[in-house]
Amino acid sequence: MKNKRTIWASLIILLTGAMYISIQAQQKISTHRANFSGHWKAKEAISIGGNIFCSYDARDRMASKSMKIVEQADFLTIENTDSDAASAKSREKLTFDGKTRQINHSQGNRKTFSVKLSNDGQTMTIKSIVYFITSTPYKVNVKQQAYTDVTEVWNLSNDGKSIAILAKAKSNIWEGERSWKTVFDKIH
Repeated sequence: MKNKRTIWASLIILLTGAMYISIQAQQKISTHRANFSGHWKAKEAISIGGNIFCSYDARDRMASKSMKIVEQADFLTIENTDSDAASAKSREKLTFDGKTRQINHSQGNRKTFSVKLSNDGQTMTIKSIVYFITSTPYKVNVKQQAYTDVTEVWNLSNDGKSIAILAKAKSNIWEGERSWKTVFDKIH
C-alpha cells in the first residue's frame, strides 16, 4: 500500500514537472517577435505608392525610399537615410503602446500617429493623420485645412530580408479610399 502511494506521488510530481516545462517552452515560442532592425531600401517611398500626400515634410519616413530602423523592447526608431546631408535626415520614434503622439511642423502642418504591435509580435500597425494647409480650388489666396488618414500594416518576411507595408488612406481632398503595397528590401 505504501509503495502504491509513493509511485502515485512520484507520477504526479513527474507529470506536473512535464506540464510546467511544456508550458514554459510554449510561452517562449509565443513571445518571439519580428525584429525590424536594419537598413532598408525600396523602389519608391510609401507615400508615392498611393500617389498621395501623406507627409508634411520631405524628410518624413513616409517620403523616404531608404531608412535605417533600430528596434528596442518597446519602441523603434526610423531614420530617413535618403540624403547624405545630416540636416536633411529625420528620425521618428515609434512606441508600441498604442498611445497617440504628435509631430508639429510649420504653418499648421502636423502629424498624429499611434503604433501597435500584434500579440504575436510579427505585425506592426501604424495609424497616422497628417494635417496640412492647402489652397482652395478656384479661390485666390484662400487656404483650407486638409488631412490624410493613413493606416500602414508592416509585415516582416519569414527570412527577415524584406518588409511588406500594406497601406490604405483616405482624405478630405479626394473621394474614396486608396490602398497600395510597398516593399523594402534589407541592404545590411
